[in-house]
Amino acid sequence: MADIIDRSRLSGLIPEPVTREIIQGAVTESAVLRMARRLPNMTSKTQTLNVLDALPTAYFVNGEATTGAPDSKASLKKTTNMAWDKKKIYAEEIAVIVPIPEAVLDDSDYDIWGEVRPRLQEAFGKVIDAAILYGTDKPTSWRAGLVPSAETAGTVVAATGDIFADIMAEDGVIAKVEEGGYIPNGVMAAIQMRAKLRGLVDKNGQPIFKTDMQGDTRYALDGMSMYFPVNGAYDPEKSLAIVGDWSQLVYAIRQDMTFKIFDSGVVQDPTTGDILYNLMQNDMVALRAVMRLGWEVPNPINAYNADLDNAFPFAVYAAATGTISAVDVTPATPTVEKGSGQQFAASVTGTGGPYSTAVTWSVSGSSAVAAGTQISAAGYLAVDAAETNTSLTVTAKSKQDSSKTDTATVTVSGG
Repeated sequence: MADIIDRSRLSGLIPEPVTREIIQGAVTESAVLRMARRLPNMTSKTQTLNVLDALPTAYFVNGEATTGAPDSKASLKKTTNMAWDKKKIYAEEIAVIVPIPEAVLDDSDYDIWGEVRPRLQEAFGKVIDAAILYGTDKPTSWRAGLVPSAETAGTVVAATGDIFADIMAEDGVIAKVEEGGYIPNGVMAAIQMRAKLRGLVDKNGQPIFKTDMQGDTRYALDGMSMYFPVNGAYDPEKSLAIVGDWSQLVYAIRQDMTFKIFDSGVVQDPTTGDILYNLMQNDMVALRAVMRLGWEVPNPINAYNADLDNAFPFAVYAAATGTISAVDVTPATPTVEKGSGQQFAASVTGTGGPYSTAVTWSVSGSSAVAAGTQISAAGYLAVDAAETNTSLTVTAKSKQDSSKTDTATVTVSGG
């Protein structure tokens, strides 16, 4: 990457008669690296992580190991196995060169390099975040980004009209992380989420997240602090929020960010090979910044997710950009005895991007159902012992698209 800073671009740095104040935005470095766990610096291009892949098993020992005793085998100490898989962190180089005319340096009373350096760090942070979060322009040796990995693991929750349930409910984005055996400890979110949270109200119209307009708002979810990146890498169209156990995202630096100033040499276009600047001929100097780092999600097995094939320590809350195709309720024609119940499941399919799999359950009959005949938000139908309907209809309606529904016909048995 090569970009020249001329007088027009340094209008805020070169003194002017009217004002000498430099106005710059807040410098934001990598949002991901702030939340992730840093490993010791790498001493080579690759670093191997030994990740627990199989858990040991403990046993009770019955009796004493007496030779010839009936229970002697049961009293022997049993052996168990543990296994480790290997994951590698690959350090890839990120570099940027900024040529600056010497005349600009001579013209300015300000420390040009001091102004350029933090902007370079911000540029590094933006590139790193985009690659780790979404896989944007990532090196081929790096793993898939967090959002694509969450899509593969099935831990994406598409937004519905009920933001509270989307985040906090049993099938919400926080629960997706917990179901994998991880305790989420942080939330990275788009700035747009601030307004969505402030506007949350309960059924009576009372604010849930923000109770007044005067005090500062503490943005947190279930005790987890929220962080809102502003370096330009976070894409709200791909993720409104990312919830996870950020200690499971690790990175290592092969070489800390270093700066070097050159007053001679050429700068070439990396694509065409054409010479863009000859520092000596053009009376220019150049600042080159270089860093190398790699990252990984070790995702070790734990006692909770030992039998899960796709446990992942991150979940994504995304805008519902997909289209609901159908809702399918199972079982379709069960028989349920009065005073007992039946668990139902709803499969929601869709196309074209993230879509909500959430449904709203309801139960009805040819006449009003008994007071105790109810179906829970999770799809469990309880039939009142005094139910008079001989047949009930259970309906699952898509929360994203209310026109997509499916029903099950329940035969009510018993006296």
